[in-house]
Amino acid sequence: MKKVLVIDDEGIVRTSCERTLAQEGYGVELAASGREGIELLENESFGVVLLDLKMPDMDGMEVLQKIKDMWPDTKVIMISGYSTVDTAVQALRLGAYNFIEKPFTPDTLIAAVREVLGNSENGPQ
Repeated sequence: MKKVLVIDDEGIVRTSCERTLAQEGYGVELAASGREGIELLENESFGVVLLDLKMPDMDGMEVLQKIKDMWPDTKVIMISGYSTVDTAVQALRLGAYNFIEKPFTPDTLIAAVREVLGNSENGPQ
């Protein structure tokens, strides 16, 4: 089973991502903060991380930089309700695979995750 880590301080976003992705057969872990997400990454690997840009403890860009430094093969999709073109470009330059804006539809989320992980069960974990 392909695993997805959702790091977002908004409970409703975490819950909706989990429901949407679990229905598609993905294993989903949730983190309410950047620090919590990093702790989960230290203990298990994920095929993709959905990472909020604006969080109170660690900014999403900080978390992205740490993920790219420590787990360079982990793909990160940034999610934000506060995005600008500059922010999206900065995230992509730092190594984000994609950038999606809140509010996003379940179809947008599934398409973004499938693009990273592919559709086969034999793809990356």
